[in-house]
Amino acid sequence: MGIHFKQVSKRYGGADSPLVVKGIDFVVPKGSLTTILGPSGCGKTTTLRMIAGLETLSAGQILIDGVDVTHLGPSERNVSMVFQSYALFPHMNVIGNVRYGLDVSGVPRQEAKERALNSLSLVGLAGYEGRLPSELSGGQQQRVALARALVLEPSVLLFDEPLSNLDARLRRSMRDEIRHLQQRLGLTVAYVTHDQSEALAVSDQIIVMENGSIAQAGTPQDLYERPISAFVASFMGEAMLFDGQSLADGSVQLGPLRLLPRHTVAAGTVRVAVRPEAWLVGRELSDGESVPASLMAELKQSAYLGSVVELSFDTELGPIFVVSPEVAHEWRVGQRFALSLAGGGVSVVAV
Repeated sequence: MGIHFKQVSKRYGGADSPLVVKGIDFVVPKGSLTTILGPSGCGKTTTLRMIAGLETLSAGQILIDGVDVTHLGPSERNVSMVFQSYALFPHMNVIGNVRYGLDVSGVPRQEAKERALNSLSLVGLAGYEGRLPSELSGGQQQRVALARALVLEPSVLLFDEPLSNLDARLRRSMRDEIRHLQQRLGLTVAYVTHDQSEALAVSDQIIVMENGSIAQAGTPQDLYERPISAFVASFMGEAMLFDGQSLADGSVQLGPLRLLPRHTVAAGTVRVAVRPEAWLVGRELSDGESVPASLMAELKQSAYLGSVVELSFDTELGPIFVVSPEVAHEWRVGQRFALSLAGGGVSVVAV
């Protein structure tokens, strides 16, 4: 059954205070990982804390594995949470931190020790049980926090921005570890982040929140390739938005370019979301030269990033940002090119 939100709302303060979560419905299927994604202040962390029982609901109902937990406290929900700050006890060694929840729950000492050692083994920290948190790297501290959550054998595991304190390489490594562990153990996970690439990499389902409401929910591919609004399109992958015209024949005109949208669009003004990698950069043009049905562009800036190059162009549609794999090309400011669009990375959304 997993987690089921039914018309859940939350406000801080009296009845006249604004809602920070506005009557949302969603399901996190059992054994899956759902990421709640959105900008700061959208309500994603409040939503996670309501699952944990750390915030009371103003309205609605929460079910976990079919049981109504709306009015149950955190200790009654069989839920564990991994915090952004890790929240390790600095005076306790690793095994003391991991077994802490078992000790306060009255689990026999030997059983608590065995379960803690097994949990540390699951996260790759066998042999570290005697160390203090101050003797561990950031990634190792994150693993201890994960082991402490897993040792309680929760029905639901919650992550609140778990990788934000790690450097880029460690974030990728821990992200992959969390996903692998979730799939191997069949855990039901709700995961909060503001990082789109992180969400795309780990999720079975992504819920994008905007101003306390759900803007769109679906698979990573759904949200990236088929956004239903300008907000979702621009939030998922740096898409740029342009005004276009949907024509009677079903195509969409974007400046000199003609597109065929993936779904039927009513004739009239539309918004076209184009991701940086969707642009194809043609050959360099001579002065005054143009290419039919292509967008003429003048290079204003380039940045070499190793595997790709970032390009900024001036066009009749305005500034355009392009990510190209053509790193061997000698890019020079002032060069003119004809831009066209690849099949993917382009979405037509509601105005």
